[in-house]
Amino acid sequence: MAIEVFNRYESKYLMNTAKFHAFYNDLLEYMELDAYNKQHDFYSISNIYYDTPHDSLIRASLAKPKYKEKLRLRAYGVPRADAKVYMEIKKKFTGLVNKRRTALKLNEAYEFVRTGQEPEYQEYMNKQVLNEISYFLRLYDLAPKLYLSYDRKALFSKESRDLRITFDTNIRCRRYDLKLEQGDYGEQLLEPDQWLMEVKAENTVPLWLSRLLSKHQLYRTSFSKYGNEYKKMLKNQTVPTIQPQLPTIEIPAAAMIQIPTEKETIRYA
Repeated sequence: MAIEVFNRYESKYLMNTAKFHAFYNDLLEYMELDAYNKQHDFYSISNIYYDTPHDSLIRASLAKPKYKEKLRLRAYGVPRADAKVYMEIKKKFTGLVNKRRTALKLNEAYEFVRTGQEPEYQEYMNKQVLNEISYFLRLYDLAPKLYLSYDRKALFSKESRDLRITFDTNIRCRRYDLKLEQGDYGEQLLEPDQWLMEVKAENTVPLWLSRLLSKHQLYRTSFSKYGNEYKKMLKNQTVPTIQPQLPTIEIPAAAMIQIPTEKETIRYA
């Protein structure tokens, strides 16, 4: 099975519904819907984010370091207990986003994080990524902290699969019922009229896209779904809490971003 590796630069933009429709319609000259959206207007993505008892990973991420990493469990729609899901390590180093993931059954994924023991290897798994996740679990004392889901519309460039643009809306989250099979409900993260667009490219964006962004007056913003939910949670706390000081994390060489070899296949999801 090919290792699922993503290496790309990501830019994020917030917009209202009117601007989404105007920009989206212009994009269709250069881009086409991905396979999921050719079958459905939107498809839903649900995630469980893992963190330490003191939220060390998200707190470190919000400090804007050169290097940051996180672990999440992802499903498309609401999975059954025996459904295939994806466990992902996502890293960012000086602007380059790297994602490595392996397929697992949902119950296997839960047990993997809970015990730190790799599941018995199956054909649909990726052994190398399993090893990397095991190492990650030894580095951090992790537990499920946040459920987050959203509805997505995604497009690929007609000229190159290296360019992908996604639009996420109806972003909902909860810090209870932290099971993917429990359903995709939760509190809204954005205002009802807001959309989050992400431009994902392995290299620089084409000139036509730069011109469209300028035409519609769209400007890059810093936006992390998990990070903004965490800040919103802190803001809504009625009793002030003192977070323990976050120690400096030494980054092991093995944890740094790995560039895929020519034998590895890059796929987008």
